[in-house]
Amino acid sequence: MSSFELFNIAASAMNAQSVRLNTTASNMANAESALGADGKPYKAKQVVFQAVPMDASGKGQGVRVQQIVESAAPGRVVYDPKSPVANAQGYVTMSNVDPVEEMVNMISASRAYQNNAEVMSTAKTLMQKTISLGQG
Repeated sequence: MSSFELFNIAASAMNAQSVRLNTTASNMANAESALGADGKPYKAKQVVFQAVPMDASGKGQGVRVQQIVESAAPGRVVYDPKSPVANAQGYVTMSNVDPVEEMVNMISASRAYQNNAEVMSTAKTLMQKTISLGQG
């Protein structure tokens, strides 16, 4: 694997984690929503990753977003008879977003993104040192 393939692998991971961060942010923004864009309670979304070969030999594996799926977990039901979306008994079905789970997901994605940025920085530094050795 060449040094440049290392940059491609780290960049693919950073792109995938960026999608994960955006999806998590969307979930957090809709955690207290009673209705989504389709008029139904908002469903939490999760990113599914897939390993992809980054070179002809297949040794270097990157990552890409395969799909974004909606959670099948049921929504929270709260009693709020004054809500315009309450059912006949006065209950409202809220989103199924778990804010604690989403915060953990956001921290994990943020750290993965930072780790891949550090890989790129370290590889760059090593390449610069190798070039300077060749000049000396």
